[in-house]
Amino acid sequence: MIKTILIIITALFSFIMNGQEITGQWNGLLKVPGTQLRVVFHVNKTENGYSATMDSPDQKAIGIPMEKASFENSVLKLEMPKAQISYEGTLNKDNIIIGKFTQGGQSLELNLSKEIIQKQVFARPQEPQKPYPYYTEDVKFENKTDKVVLAGTLSLPKKEGNFPAVILISGSGGQNRDGETLGHKPFLILADFLTKNGFAVLRFDDRGVAQSTGDISKATTADFARDVQAGVDYLQTRKEINKNKIGLIGHSEGGVIAPIVAGNSKAIDFIVLLAGPGLRGDKLVLLQKEAIERVNGVSESDIQKSQEIFRGAYDIIIASETNDENLKKNVKDFFASKLNEDYAKSLTAQITNNWMYYFLRMDPAVNLAKVKCPVLALNGSKDLQVPATVDLEAIKKTLLKAGNKNVTTKELADLNHAFQECKTGSPEEYEKIEQTFSPLALEEISSWMVLQTK
Repeated sequence: MIKTILIIITALFSFIMNGQEITGQWNGLLKVPGTQLRVVFHVNKTENGYSATMDSPDQKAIGIPMEKASFENSVLKLEMPKAQISYEGTLNKDNIIIGKFTQGGQSLELNLSKEIIQKQVFARPQEPQKPYPYYTEDVKFENKTDKVVLAGTLSLPKKEGNFPAVILISGSGGQNRDGETLGHKPFLILADFLTKNGFAVLRFDDRGVAQSTGDISKATTADFARDVQAGVDYLQTRKEINKNKIGLIGHSEGGVIAPIVAGNSKAIDFIVLLAGPGLRGDKLVLLQKEAIERVNGVSESDIQKSQEIFRGAYDIIIASETNDENLKKNVKDFFASKLNEDYAKSLTAQITNNWMYYFLRMDPAVNLAKVKCPVLALNGSKDLQVPATVDLEAIKKTLLKAGNKNVTTKELADLNHAFQECKTGSPEEYEKIEQTFSPLALEEISSWMVLQTK
């Protein structure tokens, strides 16, 4: 009899665990390379079982519906097959769900609890504080070709005057006017420094980000170049701007966009390339992949195997003239011959989206050869995303061959892709480093610009 009672009590406790405690909000912290992302699941009881939605607050994604949800024998399973996302975890006696988050065949530990989880906040000592010792104005301008309205900030040394000007161009991925990434605001710091040194600075939210209109998910590098040209046209309407001294500063992909604009516009007086690619996209991405894997301790045999697989996929893309379903099938079939089916699907989606297809096939040399204005190209010696030595050599060689005699290239010691002083250069360091932008790099940029605009 006592044994029967114990079994009933145990069963009742299990029922309570399964039927009540799993519902509600579950919070976790997903540790991905370079940063941490908060993940929130909302689990609800329905007539037929369970439903759930997912939030990614740090990516400003709220209420994403999970297509499947179940809770049996203390195991929570959530699935979103279309995005190749799933979560599976076990609820323990401490009311903690121990589990793994999987996306595109890659799994990461993700434990959930009812407690609200706060990300670690790192100090950002360089970030300027209001009131600024210069004039700032929120502005809007239109890319009339694409019917996109860009919103940004124009900084002027004084409200009245006639100043040399520069537009800041962000790298890949949607960023706001401050270039905000991993808690850093590099464009805010760069704009502050340059404005204090006599330059007007225009920085703006990427299309589809913050206050700018448009759809960034369908945009390519060429589309972003038209957004920047719209900014140039806008500056030429401002009486405070010296129309003969307008320049561009592009970081990473922005360093590809700046030559596109400068090569097609006589209005550009100078450009600064900050880790701007000088190699064709597929070659650069392979170098980047190799460098990051090596610093993360991946074995040489695995690095070379990965190089072989991805080179093969990129070769298919380079040989294709159109990004159609046939191309996607060929790429997926190639990956599937080397990897599992789910991972093949995920990788195919990643490298055949509009932006990536364009980037892999794009050769920066074509646009660099058209640039006739002065060029400053800077890279950090520990940049793993755009390896400095080979990149700077490619940029300089292309420009000189095309007849541009005013070319300055410089490799800055111990700086990473974000132009922070660092230890290894790994993207995993970016968020943890308190410095946002090396003072040495800021001075290099400003001093060179002053010489060009005298």
